Order: sequence, then C-alpha cells, then structure tokens
Amino acid sequence: MVGITSYGMYLPFNRLERIHIGQAFGKRTPHGEKAVANYDEDSLTMAVSAAINCIGTKGSATALNGVYFASTTPPNREKQAAAHIASVLNVDGHIRTSDFNSTLRSGTNAMLAALDAARHDEEILVTAADCRPAYADSSYEISFGDGAAAFTFGNHDVIAEYIDSYSVSYDFYDVWCSSDEKYPHFFDEKFSLDKGYVPFTVESIKGLMKRNDITQEQIAKIVIDAPSDRHAMSILRPAGFSPGLLQESLIKDFGYTGTANALLLLACTLEKSRPGDLILYVSYGEGSDAVLFKVCENVNNIGSGRGLDYFKNNKKNDMNYEKYLKWKKMMVFDPPRRMALTRSNLPDFYRKRKKNLSCQGSKCTECGTPHYPPSMVCVKCKAIEKMEPYSFKGRHAKLATFAFDYVAFSEDSPNIVAVVDFEGGGRMFTYLMDCAMNDVVIGMPVELTYRKIFSVDGIHTYSWKCVPSNH
Repeated sequence: MVGITSYGMYLPFNRLERIHIGQAFGKRTPHGEKAVANYDEDSLTMAVSAAINCIGTKGSATALNGVYFASTTPPNREKQAAAHIASVLNVDGHIRTSDFNSTLRSGTNAMLAALDAARHDEEILVTAADCRPAYADSSYEISFGDGAAAFTFGNHDVIAEYIDSYSVSYDFYDVWCSSDEKYPHFFDEKFSLDKGYVPFTVESIKGLMKRNDITQEQIAKIVIDAPSDRHAMSILRPAGFSPGLLQESLIKDFGYTGTANALLLLACTLEKSRPGDLILYVSYGEGSDAVLFKVCENVNNIGSGRGLDYFKNNKKNDMNYEKYLKWKKMMVFDPPRRMALTRSNLPDFYRKRKKNLSCQGSKCTECGTPHYPPSMVCVKCKAIEKMEPYSFKGRHAKLATFAFDYVAFSEDSPNIVAVVDFEGGGRMFTYLMDCAMNDVVIGMPVELTYRKIFSVDGIHTYSWKCVPSNH
C-alpha cells in the first residue's frame, strides 16, 4: 500500500484586508483578506515552514529518500530549491532532490512522482509554495494569496491510500508568464472557463471514475483546485456531484495560493476525514489530474500539527496597501544610506552549511553545555575540542532580552533584535519577527523560523530568526 504518510501547511502571519486594495483605487472589492508573506519570506522559506510542520507530525526527517519542491515562483531560475530545503531539514547527501515548476499543476506532478517512488519503498517529501505577484489594480491582485503545503508519501504508516490517477494534458493559453516577466497574464475568463478549465477537469474526473468503476455517491469529499469559487462550482454539475461534497475554498480567508492551493485543500480535507472515506483530488494547469485516495485507520494516529484553525486565528491584519506594495517590491523607495551589502562568502557558507541552514551548533561532551554558533572551547567548563553536533531546530526557547533598532535598514522598521535562550541550554542572537512592538515581553516563548536575510548578486542568503510561539 502506498499513499500519504503525513501532511503539513503554512500560511503567513500577515494579512491584507481586500477593502484596502479597493480604497486605493476607489473600487468595491469582495469581503475577506489575503495572506501576505513577510518581506523576509518567499516560496522557499514558506516551503520549509510547511515541511517542518509536516515532519513534526512524524518526529524525524531522517527516513526521507527524497525532497521535491513545486512552485511557479522559485527564488532562482537556475539553482535547485529542493536541495536547499533538504539541507535545512538536515537530510542532504544521498537523497534525490528535484524542482517542479512552470505550471500550477506542478504540485500534483511532484505528488505523482513521489507516489511512483513510494512503490519502490522510498519515502519522499513534497513541498509546494507560491508568492505569485499580480498587476496592481487587477482582480488577481485581490484574489492571490501566499502559502505552502507539504506531504510525505511512502508505503509505511499510510494515512490515505493512493488508489489511482487519471491525467489529461493540453497546450492551452489561459495563464502564462514568460521567463523575463514578473507578472502573469490572463486570457478572457469565460473562454478559459468554457474551453479549458471545465472540460479538462471534467474529463480527468470522469476518466478516473470510469476506470475504477466509482460512482459519485461513493465519494466523501472532492478537492478541486480553483482560482475562484465560481470555477469550482462550475465543475460540479457536469461531473455529477452535489455542492455538499466540495471541500470549502480558502480564498476568502487566505486568497488563491497558486501551486500550493490544491495541496492545502487536501490537507484541510484530511484533517476532518474518517477511515474509509474516498477523497477525489482534482488539479488544473494545461490539463488536469484526478487522483483518488482512500483514508486509512492511521489517519487517527497522525500527530497534531498546526492545522487550518491555527492559521486562521494566528494572524495580524492591520497591514495597509502601501506596506503591501513595499514588501512586494512594486514601488521604488529611497535606498538605505549605508554601505552596500556584499554577498556571502560561498566556500565559507558551504563549509558552515550545517550551522547556517540546519541550525546545528555543538554540545560539550564533558559538561553537556550547548553552543550556538558551534564552538571549539566550552564556555562553561573550558574543555577544548570536546564537542559533538547539536541541533537547535525545533527546540523550545524564551526571549532573554531585546532591543528596538530604528537605525539599521528595515522594510518594516524597527528591527526587533533578540537574544534567545533555549530549553536545555544555548543562546542565540537573532531577530524577532511577526510580532507587534507592544507584544514583546522578556520571557515570552519563541520558536525558530527560517527566513531570508538579504540578496546580493543573485545569491539569496537565508538563516534563522524567531517568532512568538503559540503552542
């Protein structure tokens, strides 16, 4: 039996209420809000957060045989993000890594590739994330949101068995973005809906159900990747399904999250599914994939990761439209009057990748004192070169002290400079993110989060910051 063995999600803390977009242009907008990645977040950092949430329900990433990353907005056009994510999870080395991009269906493509690998006794992590930009004053600016999802696929401890899939593929122009452009283009919605979206998805659904002799009455829930509620509802009648079977969309609360959208909906479905339920999963993008899963007894044994309710409630929605434009690099602002940053020293960064990427420090074998960054000399017992690797990732921590920095450049001034003490020992100097100034208190629980530090010469430097812990 192969199928899903765990799942996780991530939706940014910051939200933009759609009314602010309408006010900027004197227009009425739909109700709700959209999830907005912080200025130091991108598709890679969000994928890491979803992956950590996913792996956290299993306890360890050491069993992984591969890491796949899916996105239409990868941080690099030529450099693999999956290899970077594997290093962050501390499973780089003798594993398979691959990026899937160029289509909104890339998350499902990665899923199906992972299921193929699972048949050969391999466990694969699939991450999907998007930060899709859109032209200002467009309907897509209103609807797009940022987010990520992650799944592991294997043949042990399966929580949802893979039954079958049916794919159709057509070269069809409705959404596209060339390699030298920032914003995607969209063709006439009615034409795209009538000639592309509806016929392609219905064809994949009917093909799957006919081949497996499945009727609509046997399906417990249908997950449909749709850029709007109208799109999703348009499939139900020709496919023969009642509206009550449709998994509720995330668009009102978070926006349409691109490549991650279908997988996020699947994760939401699994949260409330029962053993024996048949889930029909439908993706779209230059064709369609229909995938059938059967929920197993193990779904009740999955660890309690951060689910939809957590992300609905853990948010800040006081963002104005001007800050949104700044974070999305859609306006030109006065640059900082400081010395220009220099890119990371690449040989040094590679040698210290365990420290920078997987947050690995050292622990004294004489007295047990942890250190970050790694040290050759113990700060407590002064033992020399008596160290072993020690990971700080995932450990509980508290804010030891902090300062508001109004001098250093920030896209969300002031910077909150933090000193963090970890449970079991160890201290880190870092930044506190996703926290209002009035909420910062010494002793507050915090946790690590993977974020972008800066970009120079096309090289993105990432490392670890902290956010308030709500567990």
